[in-house]
Amino acid sequence: MEFNLTWILLGLPVAFVLGWLASRWDLRQVRADNRQAPRAYFKGLNFLLNEQQDKAIDAFIEAVQNDPDTTELHFALGNLFRRRGEYNRAVRVHEHLLSRADLSRPDRDRAQHALAQDFLKAGLLDRAEESLHRLEGTQYEGEARLALLAIYERSRDWTQAANIARKMQAANQGDFSARLAHYLCEDAQTQITKAQFDAANAQLLQAVEIAPHAPRPRLELAQLQHRQGQSAQALQTLNVLAEQSPASLPLAASLLVQIAQATGEVSAVQALLATHYAQAPSLDLLQAQVALDGDSAEAPGRARFVKHLEHENSLVAAAQWLEGETLTEEQYHGAIQKALDHAAKPLTRYRCAACGFEARTHFWHCPGCQSWDSYPARRVEEL
Repeated sequence: MEFNLTWILLGLPVAFVLGWLASRWDLRQVRADNRQAPRAYFKGLNFLLNEQQDKAIDAFIEAVQNDPDTTELHFALGNLFRRRGEYNRAVRVHEHLLSRADLSRPDRDRAQHALAQDFLKAGLLDRAEESLHRLEGTQYEGEARLALLAIYERSRDWTQAANIARKMQAANQGDFSARLAHYLCEDAQTQITKAQFDAANAQLLQAVEIAPHAPRPRLELAQLQHRQGQSAQALQTLNVLAEQSPASLPLAASLLVQIAQATGEVSAVQALLATHYAQAPSLDLLQAQVALDGDSAEAPGRARFVKHLEHENSLVAAAQWLEGETLTEEQYHGAIQKALDHAAKPLTRYRCAACGFEARTHFWHCPGCQSWDSYPARRVEEL
């Protein structure tokens, strides 16, 4: 076959033109896509700034469809879904990111952290716990441990909570000694309900050793000692409590009365109560002194309420004083007493300093905001 050079000379320009047209077509397509993706992105950003989350989500979905490899758009979209309460969609977005083999290690950790937040917000604590454990050794480790601590406290798994608290303390994330003491006290209360008093005593002693200035371990240890007939030891424990944490002594006032009556150490307890009442007058300390005064004519007795009123405008003290008095028109005493008791009742509650949640009993762990040691040892009227 004879080789024809003419066809080659004619084909070269044609091939060149076709190649040039193809490159121009691809370049136009890339430019169009690049213009389309930022346009959708900035449109979504504008909607987000104007607090139009529905339209922002639609714009980000459009941007993701145009450029499915953009991780930042996926993160923005997942966060928007979570803020709107659409946790299932947020989970799908972040799980899709984690399924990508080309995702960098920092972005993979970020997606894992976002997924854990989705589960937390959705209330899926078991799945959140699993996701948070996978963040060990990452830059989100500290946040993950805080979240795990909240999960274990919420589920009252004090053993696991103590393990996380020890890790955080070892990593210099804060001083968790008081928190660890609370966990041991919670476990001790569980042991007491099971009549396992030796185990409870050991845990309370360990709590005292971990947090010697924390009031709860000594207070609950004294309660356990008194319950087991060791009232003299309980009194010694409360004497140390009065030295280490004098502000918390009102919480032990009623227990001191029981111990004084059981041991016969009324004078010693009265002296202790009087000393701390003089330093910081308290309704609980006042009532404990009145309870120990007895009915003798020489004892101050209920006159303490009047003396208290000279320094403190206390409706509670006034109502308690009036309760034992005889009025000129005694037929009205019952109605007046009932009205005063009703008015004074809210003033005898305890109030959380963090969230304002009020309760008739003192809490170490606020049921409202889950804060520890947020309840002062004083009644609402005394704050």
